[in-house]
Amino acid sequence: MSNSKPFYLTTTLPYVNSAPHLGFALEIVQADAIARFKRLQGNEVFFNFGTDEHGLKIYRKALEQNKEPQQYVDEYAKKFDDLKSSLNLSYNNFIRTTDKNHIKAAQEFWNLCFKNGDIYKKLYKIKYCVGCELEKTDSELENGRCPIHPSLEIEIIEEENYFFRFSKYQNKLLDLYQRNPDFVIPKHRLKEIATFVSGGLEDFSVSRLKKKMPWGIDVPNDSDHVMFVWFDALVNYVSAIGWPDDKESFEKWWPVVQFAGKDNLRQQSAIWQAMLFSAGLTPSGQIFIHGFITSEGEKMSKSRGNVVDPFVFVEKFGTDALRYYLLAKINPTEDSDFTSKKFKDVYNADLANGIGNLAARVAAMAQKDGYKAPSVKPLKFSKEVAEAVENYKLDEALSYIWLQIKKADLFINKRGVWNLNGKAKEAALTNLIQNIRQIAYDLKPFMPETSEKIENQYHGPTINSEQPLFPRLK
Repeated sequence: MSNSKPFYLTTTLPYVNSAPHLGFALEIVQADAIARFKRLQGNEVFFNFGTDEHGLKIYRKALEQNKEPQQYVDEYAKKFDDLKSSLNLSYNNFIRTTDKNHIKAAQEFWNLCFKNGDIYKKLYKIKYCVGCELEKTDSELENGRCPIHPSLEIEIIEEENYFFRFSKYQNKLLDLYQRNPDFVIPKHRLKEIATFVSGGLEDFSVSRLKKKMPWGIDVPNDSDHVMFVWFDALVNYVSAIGWPDDKESFEKWWPVVQFAGKDNLRQQSAIWQAMLFSAGLTPSGQIFIHGFITSEGEKMSKSRGNVVDPFVFVEKFGTDALRYYLLAKINPTEDSDFTSKKFKDVYNADLANGIGNLAARVAAMAQKDGYKAPSVKPLKFSKEVAEAVENYKLDEALSYIWLQIKKADLFINKRGVWNLNGKAKEAALTNLIQNIRQIAYDLKPFMPETSEKIENQYHGPTINSEQPLFPRLK
């Protein structure tokens, strides 16, 4: 991540076939922490988020609820945009794949791929997972079902569709991976996609018959077909920044840093890159892949009844408490477990007894002594925090910050600061307040509300006790 030019990052676009869940909250909060960090480092940031609103499973969900598809997606898109206030997100663009500008861009992208000989028609028969909206080979199935959506039956699709000449781009993709060893983070995901591409690529369908599935973007010059949802949705990464009409905006922001889950690895790092090659555009800048959030070792899913609603947790415990757990206790790149008990234990240990207790006890000592704090000096991120964030190791950045909290507590207890007098007490409080101000600054990308509260309380010159940052849970 460079600090010398405009910075563009995006999440994937979640399907609006169900309400937001904790797994997607993880992705958007990770991206938000990076966006906030880059802004504080002086970058101009374009942070894209939005909703993927076409496809078979969305069409079926709308029919199940006796709604027009557009009415259905309008209702669910709002639920995802509501994450902005609930999770205190800083994205500055919310794109919907039903937006007129996006539809126009998707059709222009199609025309370029078609013109370059990479879209053609053929009859085919495949095994299809509606949950993934992807073709599945026998080797990808477990007991005849998709391992990611085991509750869904695999469907057989047999029809004439347009295809994208994915096979044409095997060597170009492998060359991209070889020339850019940090193209996919973490490295084992780059190795995984390189192994997949090395095994040979099959052309894939990029359209559906409109009479069977009418909810999609019309294929240019063929009213019998609509675009396959993945082809349409991936184009949002360029349509969001003005392509194809606003070339100046596109050239300013492109290429992009993409955040995605491990189930999106193939689509983001191979399919989308091949599509960009076909359209004559440069590849993405970097792709960060995170793992799944599990519950007691099982993947969260509605069928298992273990899905966590982020809105509920925010209402009960506060935005920054949930942001902290997602960024500090969920491994940035591997599967991690989440339960209510683990969350509450972390809340009490790290938030109530950690940062909350430190801020409260130092403020109480300063108020009791009538201590006048020195003026706030300009701050920058601790070297350790900056290096960790630059490498997407958000948990390590927060571990370092909490180490400083523990060191401050140890300093208070070892020195018996509450019993000191005169210049010794003043020097101890000055040291503690400077440390707390640095902690507050380092917390800005991760826990912005908490950071602001501490900064306001510790701005000085007078420092007073206030309500606990995180009241202890019983």
